[in-house]
Amino acid sequence: MLARVHSSVTFGVDVIPVAVEVEVGAGLPGFAVVGLPDRAVRESLVRVRSALRNSGFRFPRRKVTVNLAPAGIPKEGPVFDLPIALGILAASGQLEEDLLGRRMVVGELALNGAVCATRGVLPRVIKLVKEEGWSAVVPEANLAEALSVEDVPILGASSLTDAIAGLNGERDGATAIPQVMKSGALKPPAFDFQDVRGQNEAKRGLLVAAAGGHNVLLVGPPGVGKSLLAHCFPGILSPMTRGEMLETSQIHSVAGLLTAGACLVEERPFRAPHHSSSPAALVGGGTGIPSPGEVSLAHNGVLLLDELPEFRRDVLEYLRQPLEEGEIRIARSRGQFTFPARFMLVAAMNPCPCGFYGTDKDCVCSDREVHRYRNRISGPLLDRIDIHIDVPRIKVSNMTEGARGETSRELRERVCRSHLLQAERYRGLHHGTRLNAHLGLKAVETFCQPDASALSLLRRAMSELGLSARAWHRILKVARTIADLEEEKEIHAPHIAEAIGYRLFDRELKP
Repeated sequence: MLARVHSSVTFGVDVIPVAVEVEVGAGLPGFAVVGLPDRAVRESLVRVRSALRNSGFRFPRRKVTVNLAPAGIPKEGPVFDLPIALGILAASGQLEEDLLGRRMVVGELALNGAVCATRGVLPRVIKLVKEEGWSAVVPEANLAEALSVEDVPILGASSLTDAIAGLNGERDGATAIPQVMKSGALKPPAFDFQDVRGQNEAKRGLLVAAAGGHNVLLVGPPGVGKSLLAHCFPGILSPMTRGEMLETSQIHSVAGLLTAGACLVEERPFRAPHHSSSPAALVGGGTGIPSPGEVSLAHNGVLLLDELPEFRRDVLEYLRQPLEEGEIRIARSRGQFTFPARFMLVAAMNPCPCGFYGTDKDCVCSDREVHRYRNRISGPLLDRIDIHIDVPRIKVSNMTEGARGETSRELRERVCRSHLLQAERYRGLHHGTRLNAHLGLKAVETFCQPDASALSLLRRAMSELGLSARAWHRILKVARTIADLEEEKEIHAPHIAEAIGYRLFDRELKP
């Protein structure tokens, strides 16, 4: 007898339907899985057999053949345990096949029949249930995650018998309704800009970066507060919209980082990988179907690279594509995988190996050592970092002064107003264009044209500083953000002058 159960496989954050075809036929007792299964899928025999027996069902003493179609797509992980078990029950006459219908089934089985949490439930529900009109059977531990997609028919199952009871209509499907944090409701920041003494220029630069979604490089000697400033940065970012929550949560779901019972990623991600990270850890990869890396896990959030020159240069070069395009494409022999990767880069570095070049403290590095250290960061990568900020040593008077400046909450309100202006201005443009940093070349020409005096100043700066053509457009986008913070419709010379000041390290960091 032949039965078919619908399931799916994730390719990046894309979802491909998979038909789990189960035949229980004549022949010597045996179990075979075909259709490019990996080792975890082939091992499902042991889990499914024990789960069926411990749940009160019989495992057929006949030849069982499982085909995962389409056969040319690799299948990974234990997510096919539950659909294989249901297919065996239907093919052996222990379950009515009509009950399965257009249901997407995923779930790992324990030996006692329990259904365990699995990766990638959210993108599966969005693609096949919300968009294609299917229903779904998912592990109960993933139910809140699945129900974060509104108005979808979902059956959560804690065990194999629980799943069959739900299919038979003996209980309701949705047993929990997740409480999604409303956009705008943010927890108090763990680090507050008010607690950072001095460094007003650095705070201003980070405010501009947050307001326009720009990438930042902090350069200064050890102990001046670069890392503290970077950790304060997420506290001034605007709340995520529901669409951004869904985008980010899909990536975390595929990576298996949504904890059991979790709903959505509600706060902007903040990822800080170590400088020893490999290319696969930073941009994604691994054997078989690639997993998302740090640049994708930071999507719609912040990626902090502390001690930037300590990262391998070939690893840093992988950042050029996501910084420019907002996504990362990983090519493998089995296909090309695409992960979203639109993040704000906050990088920090010392000016030299010892950290005291250009300060009032003696530097012990030779010119050759300084140049070698700075050359670990390529010119094309620097061009993609919009704002370069000098973070100088703090004066004693700054440590004892009474005034502390604006709080992170106050700065966040200014950032939110700027984001509203940009959202209204770019309404109707490409889906990924929400902030000034996302503008393409044609959009820069349309929305970032300076007045005559500002244009003249920019031309002189390009000639005298030897900046690249890419820097021209970066300066215009930063100037547009500065104007937005002041709620100015036009870009004037002071806006251009400040934006140029954030590009000076293009010249100073080159030998």
